[in-house]
Amino acid sequence: MVVKSTCKLKSPQDTLKICLLTYRGNPTSGGQGVYIKYLSRALSDLGHKVDVVSGPPYPELAGDIGLHRLPGLDLYNPDHLFKPARWRDLVSPVNQLEFFSMCLGGFPEPMTFGMRVHQYFRTAKPAYDVVHDNQCLAYGILGLSRIGYPTVATIHHPITVDRDAELDAATSFIKKLKVRRWYFFLGMQKRVSRRLSRIITVSECSKRDISKDFDVSEDRFRVVPNGINTDFFYPLPGVKRADNQLLVTNSADTPLKGLRYLLEAVASIRKQRDVRLTVIGAPKKNGVIERLARDLGFNGALRFTGRIEYTDFARYYAEATLAVIPSLYEGFGMPAGEAMACGTPVISTSGGALPEVVGDAGIIVPPGDKGALEEAILYLLDHPEKRRELGQAGLSRVESAFTWRHAALKTVDVYREAIDAHR
Repeated sequence: MVVKSTCKLKSPQDTLKICLLTYRGNPTSGGQGVYIKYLSRALSDLGHKVDVVSGPPYPELAGDIGLHRLPGLDLYNPDHLFKPARWRDLVSPVNQLEFFSMCLGGFPEPMTFGMRVHQYFRTAKPAYDVVHDNQCLAYGILGLSRIGYPTVATIHHPITVDRDAELDAATSFIKKLKVRRWYFFLGMQKRVSRRLSRIITVSECSKRDISKDFDVSEDRFRVVPNGINTDFFYPLPGVKRADNQLLVTNSADTPLKGLRYLLEAVASIRKQRDVRLTVIGAPKKNGVIERLARDLGFNGALRFTGRIEYTDFARYYAEATLAVIPSLYEGFGMPAGEAMACGTPVISTSGGALPEVVGDAGIIVPPGDKGALEEAILYLLDHPEKRRELGQAGLSRVESAFTWRHAALKTVDVYREAIDAHR
């Protein structure tokens, strides 16, 4: 696959000064941190000057990328969960808003980060050609354009999908109220997104769904698929794959990830043969997934690894017979791409953008269908040659279409559009 780009650095004048904004920057916080880490490095490798402005927990960046920290209360830090590390920090009105919004069950980080960003840009007046917001979508971000900064934003997928899945899983009126309160920030994000001239998203599926749920015209979107981090996800030819060993990377108790359907499918398969499942992650203590696993009686055939180091992922994938992605919805489908980058055969649902990532390099089944998962797993377990074929096809697909260099080239094209439109 050849990526065509109008971004060709011919002289120093072609180099852009880029600011990436992220209200949570550390990769351990989730996909946003991974996006910032690898996109910033790829943009820098193209010759651009890149800085990141981040709230805590802060990102891990390559040495030539600048980091400006905007301290917040970091209320979800396990070292001081739901309270400030220093109570004197509540002297700040913005910090007061963040703390009391959290106390009332909301998620205030995007809004208060936007306030801090706006204040920083008004006061420091940093010199940037373009500002790129990473799904903060706060009111303060809108003000950047008015004070002279061309601004684009990435929306990875419509958070409305997460909210609706959690509402469906909530078992009482009170729990549903808590879910709605937590996602109260969505109203702000919808209003802000409607006023942005350029929005980057990671798949055609996300473009359609965000356009519909956020009421934003599709012509505002530019699709730029994510890259896969091949520093950590790559084949290990010297490692022998185990027999009947399934692998899933999952936020175990997040309904949208569909782990319950995979557990039910594997429990049914175990009535016929000895098959084992490893889940990279950990369930909530006595949560839905832990109770389900106990009820299904896996008797040692189910393993939760807890959080693992990135350097360990390649070995887990190399040892697995196959990887399963049972998600009900993915805005891009990073777990599928990571498994493919390791040469591991993939079974994936058709939830969200997963078919765009997997293509013909895996078996695709309907989301939420434990019977279809069971059938696909049994088929691949019984056909080793098909597993080898899919593993190689997945690896080739990642190498040709899903690198961070591809993503950076296309992202710079969007920057130039935004800069031209701002003049």
